[in-house]
Amino acid sequence: MEIIGEQVIPKPQQQTWNAICDPEVLKICIPGCETMEKISDSEFHLTMSAKVGPVSAKFKSKITLTEVDAPNAYTLRFEGQGGVAGFAKGEARVTLTPAGDNTTLGYAAKATIGGKLAQVGSRLVDGVAKKLAEQFFTKFNQHVTAQTS
Repeated sequence: MEIIGEQVIPKPQQQTWNAICDPEVLKICIPGCETMEKISDSEFHLTMSAKVGPVSAKFKSKITLTEVDAPNAYTLRFEGQGGVAGFAKGEARVTLTPAGDNTTLGYAAKATIGGKLAQVGSRLVDGVAKKLAEQFFTKFNQHVTAQTS
């Protein structure tokens, strides 16, 4: 599955970069996120709950930031285990481009799933993944917009 999108964040590039790298901001914006712990500057552990059709699971995930080009882009690699529900893994390339006083945030994500999740059907899984990505980036935009400089 592949998810591609773009948002215009009404904040300067550096401020947007600081937020997209802040585990506290990410915890607030990731749908179903229960905990997020910074292990190093490039590694985070998180737990989140997700429901895909009839399958509900709590995922324990590891996120690693690679190919970091501050404040322009990074690649986020993720691996999550949801017990009997299965697993998810993949990566997302996040890019920030100045647009006057705003920042254009672009993303392209690829993911694979296995276990019971894979049995649900790719159309349903793709729909849920796209919805979660849209929810994250919409909430991120709202959160960053509400922040004062």
